[in-house]
Amino acid sequence: MEVKEMVNHPSHYNQNGIECFDVIKAAIGEDGFKNFCEGNSIKYLFRARHKGSYLQDVKKAKFYLEQIIEMHKEA
Repeated sequence: MEVKEMVNHPSHYNQNGIECFDVIKAAIGEDGFKNFCEGNSIKYLFRARHKGSYLQDVKKAKFYLEQIIEMHKEA
């Protein structure tokens, strides 16, 4: 599977056309979602050098940071 698919919209996070990402966002609200994205960015950067998929984990961290940036554009 292409790295981009594994970063932005992995198929295993989509069930019946609903992304887990969207469910989490709806369930925990905007502030909770921002915290979730910050935490995931830290997680992916923290483990990037130790897991064996450095570039993929750095791209995942970037994905979550971009979500925060987009939230601030909408505000």
